[in-house]
Amino acid sequence: MAQASDTKLIILDRDGVINEDSDAFVKSVDECVPIPGSIDAICRLSKAGYTVVVATNQSGIARGLLDEYTLAHIHQYLADLVEESGGMIAGFFYCPHGPEDGCFCRKPEPGLIDRISAEFASSLEGVPFVGDSLRDLQAASATACLPVLVRSGKGESTLAGGLAAPFSDCLVYPNLAAFADAWLEGHFSTKPGMLGAGYK
Repeated sequence: MAQASDTKLIILDRDGVINEDSDAFVKSVDECVPIPGSIDAICRLSKAGYTVVVATNQSGIARGLLDEYTLAHIHQYLADLVEESGGMIAGFFYCPHGPEDGCFCRKPEPGLIDRISAEFASSLEGVPFVGDSLRDLQAASATACLPVLVRSGKGESTLAGGLAAPFSDCLVYPNLAAFADAWLEGHFSTKPGMLGAGYK
């Protein structure tokens, strides 16, 4: 087993966190619209020494709405936007399966996050996982990450549905930019399950 490195990871969901979500799925570069402030937020985190990676369910592939070649173009588009501003997304990890496929990589299962840990030889304890849905929080909790919810994307509806323990006190921010502000300024605890200076 590889020894854990000193890599400082931050894990992000994609749709609803980096780019606008769509009930019809994001099927092309043209449909991939960055949420205001999200690209800059990733750049700031990257420039501060954090390794930013993306963990995303992409069941549109299983549904035949797009192929992996098109998905690669979408991810390259986002990566290029970040690089043009001086930052970097270190990797995109995705599950191509549908909700009925019973795979281990579809969030809320921890497979994607475990792959990230193995790829970067990094411990996941206290690593922030920023998402907009309950399944993101569940995947974070299952891997000892710090669950963080943003109100963008499906975040508001996730909150409206009520968050039971252990997520009732999870960190909540308006969007990725607000999370980056707080994280870089050290305004909250990095311990899983600990409420910090989130914007409730």
